[in-house]
Amino acid sequence: MGFVTTSDGLQLYYEEAGSGPVIVFVHEFGGNYWSWEPQLNYFSRRYRCITFAARGYAPSDIPEDVERYSQARAADDIVDVIKALGVEKAHIVGLSMGGFACLHAALRHPDHIQSVVAAGAGYGAEKAHEAYFKGVSEQVAKNFAERGAKDFAPVYASGASRVQFQNKDPRGWALFAERLGQHSSIGAANTMRGVQMRRPSLYDLETELSALQAPTLVIVGDEDDHCLQPGFFLKRTIPSCGLSVFPKAGHTLNLEEPALFNSTVSEFLAQVELGQWKPRDPRANPAQIMRTD
Repeated sequence: MGFVTTSDGLQLYYEEAGSGPVIVFVHEFGGNYWSWEPQLNYFSRRYRCITFAARGYAPSDIPEDVERYSQARAADDIVDVIKALGVEKAHIVGLSMGGFACLHAALRHPDHIQSVVAAGAGYGAEKAHEAYFKGVSEQVAKNFAERGAKDFAPVYASGASRVQFQNKDPRGWALFAERLGQHSSIGAANTMRGVQMRRPSLYDLETELSALQAPTLVIVGDEDDHCLQPGFFLKRTIPSCGLSVFPKAGHTLNLEEPALFNSTVSEFLAQVELGQWKPRDPRANPAQIMRTD
């Protein structure tokens, strides 16, 4: 554990475990470096696993200026961690906000990314819901800033795509909500306003994503409604993309379904390591139903 310095001069806290090929885990808005404990326990048997607290999340620096937060900056922070720890290339695994950051890191810094797992990446991407997402994001930011994380955390943690986690694992969900309540209120508000509200829709990145060469796995829960269509879009757009849909699952996938998440990602990484996760065979034409000649 320790700190790395980003290219714009902030300190980011990280922890690591294991040895071997490198995986960097990138947390969601509601999580932190601790969100990936079930994955570090599992993958550190065969990989060097690194997780870090994003800017705005203690014990990393928490800038008070919202302009120090952005989608591009979040992507660059991943690569700053990779380079600061002496790693040439890494697998990157992100959930939600972290999934978006991983996709952008692969677009901005392809030479440092070996593969991408983007789980639960979709909020705000749907063009029909852009205005609603921005409005509700501003309200969430205001609630964190004015009510404070401790008071607002139980509300945020019981959203429509979080109750699946609460129902399956009340103890795990309660710990998630408790830790969310310990977040920096200003860090949460600035992250919501600077990163979440301002990030471009995935649909506006179709040209860039269609040229993405990194092997990619997209994971969504079938009850995480606003991630399903973006997941299908990513599957159709990124050449080497696979899509896994978890049944009866919500947004907090790696904690809600840790065994399924770990086995799915493990199989993906094994195929990538062997060079077997390839672009879609051109014969698998989506316009064809049955071959007639």
